[in-house]
Amino acid sequence: MSKPMHVVIIGAGIIGAASAYQLIRAGHQVTLIEPGIPGDEQASSYGNAGWLSSHSVLPPASPGIWRQVPKWLADPLGPLAVRWKYLPRALPWLVRYLGAAWTYTQVERTAQGLRSVLRGAPELHQDMAQEAGVPELIERRGLLHAFVSREEFNQDARAWAIRKNEGVAWLELDAHALRELEPDLDPRYTFGVLVPETGSCRNPGAYTAALVRYAQTKGANLLHTHATGFRIEDGRLKSVLTEQGEVLCDRAVIAAGARAKLLARAAGDTVSLESERGYHAILQAPEASPRTPTMFADCKVIVNAMEQGLRVAGQVEIAATDDTPDWRRAEILRDHLLTLYPALPRDLPAERIKVWMGRRPSTPDGLPCIGLSTGSQDIIHAYGHGHVGLVSSARTGRLVAQLAQGLPTDISLKPFSPQRFQ
Repeated sequence: MSKPMHVVIIGAGIIGAASAYQLIRAGHQVTLIEPGIPGDEQASSYGNAGWLSSHSVLPPASPGIWRQVPKWLADPLGPLAVRWKYLPRALPWLVRYLGAAWTYTQVERTAQGLRSVLRGAPELHQDMAQEAGVPELIERRGLLHAFVSREEFNQDARAWAIRKNEGVAWLELDAHALRELEPDLDPRYTFGVLVPETGSCRNPGAYTAALVRYAQTKGANLLHTHATGFRIEDGRLKSVLTEQGEVLCDRAVIAAGARAKLLARAAGDTVSLESERGYHAILQAPEASPRTPTMFADCKVIVNAMEQGLRVAGQVEIAATDDTPDWRRAEILRDHLLTLYPALPRDLPAERIKVWMGRRPSTPDGLPCIGLSTGSQDIIHAYGHGHVGLVSSARTGRLVAQLAQGLPTDISLKPFSPQRFQ
């Protein structure tokens, strides 16, 4: 073990929690800086779809997607919406978003990077949950993709071929096999793809909180405040600046999610990062439910049975971090849910539905920022995981601990360089 250090982790979402878990286990002193309650409803980690999708290797954009942008911008409730008043600020990010997946060569390169950080993630999460005392929160039943027809699946054949090239294997289910697996599913879905290597989380917020609690029982401190910058002298980090004063430390980790951009700048790096909003709706005490967490190709939503109820998640909205939610997006998700499982009643009382909005920290190329800062080799970037924050957190936590200790990393960090946008 390297000499014990004091590491300040800015952010106690799932990335910060996993990093604290790994650093504490390596014998280091940890202080987490988090203004909210870890895993509570204000956290993006609370509201994701719970997929441990080690096969989610494709960037959010794809070749030719630019043709659909005018339609999306014209439809405030479309699959990708941008608040008009925020468009001038978001435009550089959107241009990079389209350019990052202009060709399939670029998509394949991104897939290689993402696969390296996602491979084996469900097993890593099982180990972490076991150690943190919440093994019941991680399940290994695989993940299901539901299609209206095999032809719909074939339309996405290039994407599945890229997954196959990265070592992803799956089982194809005809209408009968799909009905056997998911008897509550609407019969319009006649083809399915089951990915066995994957897993799911029954309560991402509780899982995040459990990892932070584990770190605290091992001596970690949790400081409820906002980090505002760093004190760096001759290239060495001296402290993290907060609204409550300085916190002296040897290393710092920026794991502040969608709010990481200003801290990255304070550490000497300009990154392309946007708050990509996602929504969910939860139906309590559902009359029907999937046995396997399921993504639906036609409406681009994920449905997962969780401790809180039946969660349907999705939507992409680019807006200012503190802008008000557009709850019509959650209502769209609710309406989708009612068409996916016919046994669900159409006259649901409002008190049975709970809605939520969170902020994914998203880079335009779909690759997180993981690496050392320009301003000081003592500051580590760990944010920008977008749609794969939960699943990628286990490997990211290991990488953060290795960087902090000056050890070789499990994988090459070149694809995730925070300096790639400069």
